[in-house]
Amino acid sequence: MAIESANIPLPSEVILPFGGYLVYTGRLSFWGTVMAGTLGGTLGSIGSYLLGLKGGRPFLKKYGRYIGITERKLATADRWFQRYGEATVFFTRLMPIVRTFISLPAGIAGMNFKRFVIYTFLGSLPWSILLVYFGYALGQNWQAIKPWFHRADFLVVLLLAGGVLYYLWSKLKQRRW
Repeated sequence: MAIESANIPLPSEVILPFGGYLVYTGRLSFWGTVMAGTLGGTLGSIGSYLLGLKGGRPFLKKYGRYIGITERKLATADRWFQRYGEATVFFTRLMPIVRTFISLPAGIAGMNFKRFVIYTFLGSLPWSILLVYFGYALGQNWQAIKPWFHRADFLVVLLLAGGVLYYLWSKLKQRRW
């Protein structure tokens, strides 16, 4: 969970349900698994937040124009996090993919650290409960659905790569004209 929340795509959608399966087998406790997932996600998010806070803004000011991030867009993001930062951090913790990367913009925008940690923890908790319970409920059928998780991961990576390529292509196309 810490790895996923530190912007390395190791999906919690596989890790925590397997933890739930281990709860089903009696090897782990339900709440211990939930708390490990929640705390791991929070700690990884803190690392990503600090990366955004310490290095993100200078990096984006220097190189942001190459990926379409201007001073104006940074100012808009700052206003957004000042106004909706807490809700954004909380609710995006419940969204696959986005949950992995939301800490960077929160750090770049300089969201209040204490509030960031609280809302990250509170948003990660229901996600962890849901995924651990899902794995527990699957119980003995765990091995039957394991290949589907790998296919879903491949599809998510493929969609992300396609989105990045489309974005880059559209930026290059704009520059040519």
